[in-house]
Amino acid sequence: MPPASEAMIARWTVPRFYTVVACTILGGIDTGVIVGLFSAGILCDYGFAGGWPSVFYVFGMIGCVWFVCWCFLCYSSPYTHPRISRVELEYFERMIGAEDLARHPPTPWKKILTSVPVWALTALFTSECWVIYGLMTSLPLYMHDVLGLNMTRIGVLSSVPFLGSIISSPLSGFVVDWLRAPGRLSTGVVRKVSVFAGFILCDICLITVWFVGCNPALAVLNFFPLLFFDGMKMAATSANPLDLAPLHAGRLMGLACGLATLGGIFPPLVVGAMTAQQSTRSTWQGVFFVTAVVNTFGALVFIIFGSGNRQSWAD
Repeated sequence: MPPASEAMIARWTVPRFYTVVACTILGGIDTGVIVGLFSAGILCDYGFAGGWPSVFYVFGMIGCVWFVCWCFLCYSSPYTHPRISRVELEYFERMIGAEDLARHPPTPWKKILTSVPVWALTALFTSECWVIYGLMTSLPLYMHDVLGLNMTRIGVLSSVPFLGSIISSPLSGFVVDWLRAPGRLSTGVVRKVSVFAGFILCDICLITVWFVGCNPALAVLNFFPLLFFDGMKMAATSANPLDLAPLHAGRLMGLACGLATLGGIFPPLVVGAMTAQQSTRSTWQGVFFVTAVVNTFGALVFIIFGSGNRQSWAD
């Protein structure tokens, strides 16, 4: 879905609003995480078909309904929408450009694959997936093994911290778009500042997990700002493909997101390796420390090698 939504944003959004629109749309992922974790915990304890199987049935049915809505309501550009008014179409032609709305140039794969800013974005995306997917898959286990909670409480409390990202993503998008307006700061500088602030504050929260002990309330209070600050990086990961090459934004997102999936594969393996012998506060602090290191590496690569400029091969 992210590559498809990124390609649509390029043709349905005025460039000065790229960040807030991209952050708001991709922020839906966090909404799904909250609903998923919250309902999965309840379904495991009280659902049909023996409990946990009901999670797959319910989520599968919701996915089918969403797919039907996507097929009938979404169109690739204003030119292909059957119900768009003439006034709306003229607005997009004026603000985006008729040529950019209609053109589908061939993909310069060689230049994309040899582009340093593209690989810097991929590194940032990978570290972001490590943090987000790592918390999605491992936070319930942490709450069970360390905090000693049952499944229903785990579902509720592990979903609450993701509210932080839902709040910060569109808020950061709005601030970033305001800062990069003409006469203020360049797009590249604003993107890198948001990443720098996000990873520093996120790492602080990952390290301070040790000090909250086994108190569930304090744990949630610590993970909430962690994901709030992590959401600030969304202002770069979600919108940077649109900076580099709007007409190829979907392909750039597909490349970065596809490779970044590795960032979602390794965290459970790391958790399993580090907590196999004993799942205690000290071993989990090691898990969070590794997450902080990966988070820092991806952010530094983007800050050093990333770009907010439209690339020469973009057209």
